[in-house]
Amino acid sequence: MTAIAVEGGRGGPEALKPIQLAAPTPQAGEILIRVAAAGVNRPDLLQRMGGYPPPPGAPDTLGLEVAGEVVTGAGRWRPGDRVCALLGGGGYAGYAVVDARHALPVPDGLSLVEAASLPETVFTVWANVFEHGALQAGETLLVHGATSGIGVTAIQMAKAAGARVIATARGAAKAARALELGADIAIDATAEDFGARVKAEGGADVVLDMVGGDYFGRELDALKTGGRIVFIASLGGGEVALPIFRVMQKRAVVTGSTLRPRSADEKARLAAAIEARVWPWILSGLVRPVVDQTFPLEKAGDAHAALEAGDHVGKIVLTCG
Repeated sequence: MTAIAVEGGRGGPEALKPIQLAAPTPQAGEILIRVAAAGVNRPDLLQRMGGYPPPPGAPDTLGLEVAGEVVTGAGRWRPGDRVCALLGGGGYAGYAVVDARHALPVPDGLSLVEAASLPETVFTVWANVFEHGALQAGETLLVHGATSGIGVTAIQMAKAAGARVIATARGAAKAARALELGADIAIDATAEDFGARVKAEGGADVVLDMVGGDYFGRELDALKTGGRIVFIASLGGGEVALPIFRVMQKRAVVTGSTLRPRSADEKARLAAAIEARVWPWILSGLVRPVVDQTFPLEKAGDAHAALEAGDHVGKIVLTCG
């Protein structure tokens, strides 16, 4: 099969090169998927640069989510079933193996390209906004990076759950797109102090933060009493000042998580919860995948360059075959 390797072990987008590998062999409890499409995510960029190694037992090749057809079944899955799946790695390839419990049926009406854009972002938003952040109907979610894959998904899932959404974006055009995606309020963070605006709009119950750095102080100031700030990345800086007395006054919860290192059983639990709660939103049209661009698998370097440029809205997806 064709797979994508990082030439030299780390580098820029140009280091991604197609190679030929033997197709993987599924072990007990795993399925083999003929990959039709693979989502491209920021953790892939970090791994390419040498900063996010795969967990023990996962393939060295990149790729955390795929969609395609089951070739070798296990558990509930039979050959020919259309699935999308969360992987520990190995999605940038013609075939991938995955724990059968980490696969989900492709929702009716979605293409395999659209389905490939779902697992990494949906799992991340569900785990962090709804489990760690405990977002409830009627509460307000503040999400940064409104037009990123995570941002687009978080806006739609929060609205489907009956929450109010304040979204930030860099630039007026992206802020306008956030409103089109369902955000109640969209803030151009390059032109306005988002913290002051969120506070003026009544504050936030939950903050999904992928920026860190100097955003944290403004988030804490705009947080409602009993609010929760959940970190999933630190694109603006990995160190923050934590004013303990202010946290105590607000009874605030500051937390965060990563997805990839979680145990197989934990990912299976998340998959079951997502199928029960999020898949109905997708089937009803409340949540829809947004795919900005597709690239052939062999052009994975171009896909990474496009993601790094930051001009996309939604997801970038690789296509196979």
